[in-house]
Amino acid sequence: MKIIRTKNYEEMSLEAAKIMAAQIVLKPDAVLGLATGSSPIGLYDNLVKWNENGDLDFSAIRSVNLDEYCGLDGKNDQSYRYFMDTHLFNRVNIDKANTNVPNGKAADYAAEGARYDELIASLGGIDMQLLGIGPDGHIGFNEPDEFFTKETHVVDLDPSTIEANARFFASADDVPRQAVTMGMGGIMGAKKVLLIASGASKKEILEKALFGPITPEVPASLLQLHPDLTVVCAVD
Repeated sequence: MKIIRTKNYEEMSLEAAKIMAAQIVLKPDAVLGLATGSSPIGLYDNLVKWNENGDLDFSAIRSVNLDEYCGLDGKNDQSYRYFMDTHLFNRVNIDKANTNVPNGKAADYAAEGARYDELIASLGGIDMQLLGIGPDGHIGFNEPDEFFTKETHVVDLDPSTIEANARFFASADDVPRQAVTMGMGGIMGAKKVLLIASGASKKEILEKALFGPITPEVPASLLQLHPDLTVVCAVD
């Protein structure tokens, strides 16, 4: 485990973007596992700038996103497909056909989970997985539970997750109650993991995840077992 402490969100975003950019330069057809939410926006902005400057090429990059809300299609402005299009895909020279997000409108979520896991395997696995961390220690939408779920699956969102995400919706009542998420097997199977966290509110849960007991009650704690984990944080 490598921990990079930064002074603020902007510095965290820059340092994390440098790490992902290095992955892209070293392997131009890399498979990137991508995340949504407020944490990675600054990172994506840096990648876009370097692409616009001609320093970074996304033309052969493949991507798989962690999760999607159940019931939302990619045209919904609160869907994670829409988020990725807005903050990254529409701003760089990536082939949209090479970008993948779970289908939030799938008729059969069990079948969608199996399809998504097979897709990741067909790509040769994930070269670098980007993660944020929720206030309850969730990664992707793997919520605190009695056990770790390996496969891509549907999860009932924890009330704290709904509350945290309510700022993106008109009200908490509008936040979907379920999401389809990559499982812990997919995340832990990535060759490299890049975890970012900022803000004093993340300090306690980050310490629990990185230095506390490994338990499904803090899903991110499983990352302690990953052989190539880099944490970039600004939580003081």
